[in-house]
Amino acid sequence: MAVFTRQPPTTNDDAPDTEEAAPAGGRLARWRAAHPSAARGLRWTATALSVALLVFALLMPTRVGAFTWTKFARIPVEAIIGAAVLLVLPRRPRLAVAVVVGVALGALTVLNLLDIGFNEYLGRGFNLVLDWGLLDDAQSYMEDTMGGAGATGLAIAAIALAVLLFTVMVLATVRLSNLLARHRTVAVRATLAAAVVWTLTFALGVQFAGLPIAADHAAALVEIQARRVQTTLRDEAAFAEEAKVDVFGDTPADRLVPDLRGKDVLFTFIESYGRSAVEDPRIAPGVTRTLDSGTEALAEAGFGARSGWLTSATYGGSSWLGHSTFLSGLWISSQQRYRTVTSGDHLTLTKAFQKTGDWRTVGVVPGVQKAWPEAEFYGLDNVYDAFHLGYEGPKFSWSTMPDQYALEAFQRLEHGKKRDRPLMAEIILTSSHQPWSPIPKMVGWDELGDGSVFEAVEKAGTDPSRVVADSDLSKQEYGRSVQYSLTSVTEWLQRYGTDDTVMVLLGDHQPIARVSGERASRDVPVTILAKDPKVLDKISDWGWTDGLRPAGDAPVWRMSAFRDRFLTAYGSTPGQPKG
Repeated sequence: MAVFTRQPPTTNDDAPDTEEAAPAGGRLARWRAAHPSAARGLRWTATALSVALLVFALLMPTRVGAFTWTKFARIPVEAIIGAAVLLVLPRRPRLAVAVVVGVALGALTVLNLLDIGFNEYLGRGFNLVLDWGLLDDAQSYMEDTMGGAGATGLAIAAIALAVLLFTVMVLATVRLSNLLARHRTVAVRATLAAAVVWTLTFALGVQFAGLPIAADHAAALVEIQARRVQTTLRDEAAFAEEAKVDVFGDTPADRLVPDLRGKDVLFTFIESYGRSAVEDPRIAPGVTRTLDSGTEALAEAGFGARSGWLTSATYGGSSWLGHSTFLSGLWISSQQRYRTVTSGDHLTLTKAFQKTGDWRTVGVVPGVQKAWPEAEFYGLDNVYDAFHLGYEGPKFSWSTMPDQYALEAFQRLEHGKKRDRPLMAEIILTSSHQPWSPIPKMVGWDELGDGSVFEAVEKAGTDPSRVVADSDLSKQEYGRSVQYSLTSVTEWLQRYGTDDTVMVLLGDHQPIARVSGERASRDVPVTILAKDPKVLDKISDWGWTDGLRPAGDAPVWRMSAFRDRFLTAYGSTPGQPKG
């Protein structure tokens, strides 16, 4: 007979506690069961945030000033189409499409943010083909403005924001796609109703607060980006052919600017010196006083001046596009065009002087801090960049040195030396470059030395991060920076100008839209100064205004027109056109 022994129950001290070992989903389910009202509130909140996020992405403006609540009180047709597509798909394809839509909306939002930044600073939208390289320049600018740590932190924050946008957009679209599937009947009816309302309001042109209720904003933005890409690609080939045509390209050396033989000709650019500096009532008073007093002081020194307006090919930044447009006679409105023209042999104003063999040609470019192969394109025999002007003082944010010092260094290194031939110089002044803080102050010309005198000036200046964040302060400091640059030039001319000095003084572009205004023109002042009255007589038929300040109704030319007008005015004759 078998004997069965009852064993005592075994225990296992290592067995996991049931409560602790429950999966996360179990804990969440129990929390929902225990707190139904709170769980319901969270679900509704998540759904509402998902809807708001998608509506924001579909209706988001591309300009800061356009952010009003009425912009979002419209019906986006893209949401209706998206809901209809998701409703007819099975589960797996629906989830896949929801993820793709989320990624697409994330990309659209990032592009819109880039558009906002470019519109705010450069007065134009972001170009998918050309503008990625400008992000490096933006990073360098932020390093000069905020310091290396601040710029790095901002870059990390921007990347984190982009990753977050893509993540939350995907989560939002997946959540809403699941919601549509769970409540299919209601979702179908709601989608149909929205489609009917959208169609009727579109057909009838119904508006709310001046905006159409029926919106296709996202589709329009995608179309705009596509057109930009298409236009850019077409422009590349067309401009390459345009750049080959040059009416002065084959002009013999002895027929180039014969009426300026023996003159020192200085093409001097003042950074961001635009029409707003002369006409905006919030900026102009100090600038116009400086221009008028400068005109009087230079007249006492024997200089005459005549001024007009040029429409720059760039706005708010990318100064090199303005410089190359002015000097080449071609409309250089993009980085692509700039690369095309600088890799060719199109005749620039500066190279015309080099070609004669009668001038020594130099460039004073304190803003250049790396290799600058464009010097050959511009026809410069010698270039003085940020590291070859002998400056040992502090940087002023982006600007490597004050304009007064750069001009004094030009005098010491070139203009003031004994020479066997005259000078032609391209001088690019930088003190009026954003963020316009801290701004240098004029010191005694005999006190400049190696620039160390500016240490105290820089330390006493306004914090650039404060100026960047305040539009009104930016306007104020911008005006002061232009006054400083103009004063540096006029005092240099008074001190060092000779009977043979001819200066073409101009701005390269308007300041950023936050300062000049969203609807500001692209015009910049341009002035020709000389002691020899015959120099100004040559342009007497241009209709320009006497003095440093151009009248509001003075002629306005495209900047690309200046080269040929200048060469013609001073005796140049076309050769056999190249191309």
